[in-house]
Amino acid sequence: MNVTIVGTGYVGLVTGACLADAGNNVFCLDVDERKIRELNAGRIPIYEPGLEPIVQRNEAAGRLRFSTDVAASVAHGELQLIAVGTPPDEDGSADMQYVLAAARAIGKHMKSYKVIATKSTVPVGTADRIAQAVKKETGVPFSVVSNPEFLKEGAAIEDFMRPDRIIVGSEDPRAIALLRQLYAPFQRNRERIIVMGVRSAELTKYAANAMLATRISFMNEIANIAEALGADVEEVRHGIGADPRIGTAFLYPGAGYGGSCFPKDVRALQRTASEAKRELRVVAAVEAVNEAQKHVVAAKIKRRFGDRLNGKCFAVWGLAFKANTDDMREASSRTLISDLVGAGARVRAYDPAAGHEGKRLYRDSPGIEIVDSALAALEGADALAVVTEWREFRSPDFAAIKARLKTPAIFDGRNLYDPSVLKGLGFEYFPIGRKS
Repeated sequence: MNVTIVGTGYVGLVTGACLADAGNNVFCLDVDERKIRELNAGRIPIYEPGLEPIVQRNEAAGRLRFSTDVAASVAHGELQLIAVGTPPDEDGSADMQYVLAAARAIGKHMKSYKVIATKSTVPVGTADRIAQAVKKETGVPFSVVSNPEFLKEGAAIEDFMRPDRIIVGSEDPRAIALLRQLYAPFQRNRERIIVMGVRSAELTKYAANAMLATRISFMNEIANIAEALGADVEEVRHGIGADPRIGTAFLYPGAGYGGSCFPKDVRALQRTASEAKRELRVVAAVEAVNEAQKHVVAAKIKRRFGDRLNGKCFAVWGLAFKANTDDMREASSRTLISDLVGAGARVRAYDPAAGHEGKRLYRDSPGIEIVDSALAALEGADALAVVTEWREFRSPDFAAIKARLKTPAIFDGRNLYDPSVLKGLGFEYFPIGRKS
């Protein structure tokens, strides 16, 4: 099939590469000329395991191309998948300017029937707004479909190639048939397509992310009360996760969630509810708990070293909001670093993939140094804070850590280590909700 992807950000690039790898002829459009030049030169602008070889293989095979030519992109694909950004607006709502601009461009240049599908996470009612925008530009027939993505950063290729569900929001048989044809290679073992109304599909994406965020915030609350009561949240997690009605996924407490999806989507869902004159009290609590949780590691450090941290230096392992990505948007590390520097401390931080982003964000920030190795971050530091669950942090050389720290203290925002082992090695250990 001939497919056009509008937007070469995280969702667009992964979607385009995976569809090309299934044999489709994919045209990826972006208005950012620099990004298109980089992609055409074989350079991938995001960190996602497994993505680079797929892009290079399919570009070499002629199934994947990148361009800024809007007219050519519209002419290319009967399927036009919109995957542009929907950043949060000042009031928490999703900023729809890029989605609607893409819709208008498609309407302006289309000369035959198109299926316009939103991969971007968009508020309920967006399909109607897209249809209105396109109708103002053309009288050519088209369909608007909601086809939300469910890709986890760090595991996006696997998620796309082996999806647990494919949501198609449409009542148009022609559009549904084309999307069934597009996704047929990804559901050979069982039927994964769920067809529903377009507004239900738009709401499904927000509801899914809000549910996952709720589980995280709930477990963080349980971790905090477990710590106060002398219980161990790891034991509690195993106990409740054994209930099949609950399960084990997203029951890991930590230093709060971040990234480009959960924070933005939780706020956007609240804004959508407000516009519908409804109050989402649980969702509001989820956001409040998460914002408070991002300060927990710094609070533990201050309890140990004092509220004023002048003259102290802390090593931070992990800048990305999660492992296997270089995304620092709303990452817990940024809150921790801000809290420490605000209390007078210096910070020396390391991340295997997000170091370049950290250097960009903090290049003019006194007291913050981004270094190129985990051991370099430890040199002369008073203690270590672990914020991201990278594999290389899971079984480090504790003797080397102890030799470099002024105080053998580890503040573990992801519960990577066994408290009894750390205690036996002579460390002060401060996990989340565990007996230390």
